[in-house]
Parts: sequence; structure tokens; C-alpha cells
Amino acid sequence: MKKLLFAAVAFIFSANCAMAQIPNVKVENGKGEMISASSLVDGKTPLVISFWSTTCKPCIRELNTINDQLEDWKEEVDFRVIAVSTDDSRSASKAKAMAAGNGWEDFTVLYDKNQELKRAMNVNLTPQIFVTDGNGKIVYSHTGYSQGSEMEVLKTLKKLKK
Repeated sequence: MKKLLFAAVAFIFSANCAMAQIPNVKVENGKGEMISASSLVDGKTPLVISFWSTTCKPCIRELNTINDQLEDWKEEVDFRVIAVSTDDSRSASKAKAMAAGNGWEDFTVLYDKNQELKRAMNVNLTPQIFVTDGNGKIVYSHTGYSQGSEMEVLKTLKKLKK
């Protein structure tokens, strides 16, 4: 019975997730400019959106793993990585230093200091990762990180290529 209930909840979540879009919420980019999150959608390039914070060790491991594999993945499929820091204004400089120190220069790093994007996308825990198609429609979502779970992200990106 528990398995059936879990399967039903998972189906409903995935159905709701597949209908969701990137919201039109303002966040700060690496230059300190406020941009709309929905402006990241270009109509053709899938996005990997990862919510993280400086105090979340699994978040950093996940983003570093994706960064380490980014070149190989991009040979297989075109996509962009958006790393959204959920650190508040007091921790923003630490988040910027951490992004630079980890070599995430191929990522678009955003700073959601007021956590408006986090709330709009219903992120309760980090790490939370989303994959969108080129039109910003969310096609995959996962909370938490364990080694190897990033391969589901690559698998989802490859499906979008077809």
C-alpha cells in the first residue's frame, strides 16, 4: 500500500513539475544586476537549474561534479547550467567567492538573496535541481544529492535532444 501511495504521489508531482515554467522573478546576476529568471530562457537551449547555499556540502559536491563533467556532457548535448545561491545578503559575498573558488565560470551564477525565486519554484530543501526544455518548461526535478544521481540529469538532457 505504501509503495502504491508513493507511486501516486510521485506521478502527481512529476505531472505538476512537467507543467511548471520558470517564473518571472528578479534575481541578481554575477555583475550585481537584477534580471528576470525567465529571461534565461532562449527558446532552444535546455537549462539545468541548481539551488545551492554555501553551508550545503551536498550542493557543492553536486555542482562540482557537474562542473567536472561539463565538457564531456556538452559534447553530447547543448545546455546551460544556472547555479542559484539561496544565501541571504549577509552571505552573498561568501557565495560569490565560493563560486569563483570552485571554478564555476561556465555556469550562470545567480544570487537569490531574498529567496523569492526559491519560493516561486517551491524549493524547500537544497540541493534542488531542475531541468527545463528550451522553452523553460520544467521536465525533471530532484532534491538531494548522492554520487551518481547527476547521471539522471544527463539522461534527461539527452532525451530533450531528440
